Amino acid sequence: MSNHPFDSSGHDPLEEFLKKLREQGFDPNAMNGAQAFDADALRKMGLPLDPAMFSGIFAQVNSMMNAQSSDEPVNWDLAQQNARQVLALGKDPSITSSQTGAVRDAAALADLWLDPVTIFERPAFSVEAWSKAEWVENSFATWKEIAGPVATEVTSAMNASIQQQLPEELSGMLGGGNIFAGLGGMMFGMQMGQAIGKLAEEIVSSTDIGIPLAQGRSALLPGGVAAFSEGLEIPAQEVILYLAVREATLIRLHKANPWLREDIIGLIQRFSRGIRVDIERMQASAQEIDFDPANPEAMMEVFAGDMFAPQHTEDQQLALDRLETLLALIEGWVSLITEQATKNLPMAPQLSESMARRRATGGPAEHAFAQLVGLELRPRKMREALAFWRHYEEQHGFEARDQLWQGPETLPTSEDLDDPEGFASRRALLTASQDEFDAALEKLLAGGYDQPDEEPGESSEGGGSPKA
Repeated sequence: MSNHPFDSSGHDPLEEFLKKLREQGFDPNAMNGAQAFDADALRKMGLPLDPAMFSGIFAQVNSMMNAQSSDEPVNWDLAQQNARQVLALGKDPSITSSQTGAVRDAAALADLWLDPVTIFERPAFSVEAWSKAEWVENSFATWKEIAGPVATEVTSAMNASIQQQLPEELSGMLGGGNIFAGLGGMMFGMQMGQAIGKLAEEIVSSTDIGIPLAQGRSALLPGGVAAFSEGLEIPAQEVILYLAVREATLIRLHKANPWLREDIIGLIQRFSRGIRVDIERMQASAQEIDFDPANPEAMMEVFAGDMFAPQHTEDQQLALDRLETLLALIEGWVSLITEQATKNLPMAPQLSESMARRRATGGPAEHAFAQLVGLELRPRKMREALAFWRHYEEQHGFEARDQLWQGPETLPTSEDLDDPEGFASRRALLTASQDEFDAALEKLLAGGYDQPDEEPGESSEGGGSPKA
């Protein structure tokens, strides 16, 4: 095959492209005072793109950059459009009146079952039934809040890395890399839209990733519930009841403890400050992938995947560990409360096992944080968290169990999950007065801890078992 840059008519596609730009009032020879575009210089630089492909990519990038609606780090409009396009490829029927009624009835029964097993009160709002498209629209503000800090860091790091690694000749032609000012946000928006659209296919409720995605609202997705039911051979009414209990449990937890959502978002922001972009890996992937420059989805492949994955710093690892522990504590607590509230549901144990398998293999929460934030969450602590909540309730009662959610300082750490029996004594030392600490130290030095005795007030703490 010939490598000649001219087409069959003898025209140079790149020269034709630049000519058209000039005709439209754009002078590539005076771009921000940069060095003039020179087709021969591009070819001599050994770029992996032929002139026709370069022209197509430049036109596509220019078009998408012009579509940027604001100076925000992500093209949110593009993200929503991509999410809708993903949904359009599948089935997403409108919610029927019978589905709305089924969700409403399941939510009412779920609240009755939850009242005796937790101290947290019902919310003032009712549970809605959403289609996948409605979930995307209603949750998008929270996705912006979650992904926005990461996008800012990714965009900044990407722009800085591009300007540092561009060949001097190409950097001059592109005005020092300024043409890429919005590239990171554009590509992040494309990736975000794809991820949210795919996530909508497996979501069953508004809290399915562990936090409420639509503040002040609660919802089940009949389409997601039906997908979750496939292959389980469990009556549909039992599945929706079980998932309604989980949804109501999470809503109660977050309504009573608003610090939880703030802490999760704060940990994501802390993690995002260490984001680094591997431009060399991105360039290598661009050469390996055969894509159509007029196809935004194909272009996104070059920038998606693990190319935004950071090299974890010590502070990032601390934030990641804390976030994993916090999400595990939430999931473990919800699993225990749901287990207690659904004792009258014949197939509840099987549904619990299905939910556990879903988490273990990577559920919506893991997928969301991996694709949108670059956080590779591991469900390794969820089983330990469930065991911790069960043990603590047996020892102290369900009221004391729920009171541990008062703040981050009262919750167990990752190390506490490995030793639930020692948590109470360690926590007692942290909250002890100076006199109590001195007395405990004196007792320890005298060997008084050789013989176990009852902790003061332990027999009356928490009020025993859940309410009848």
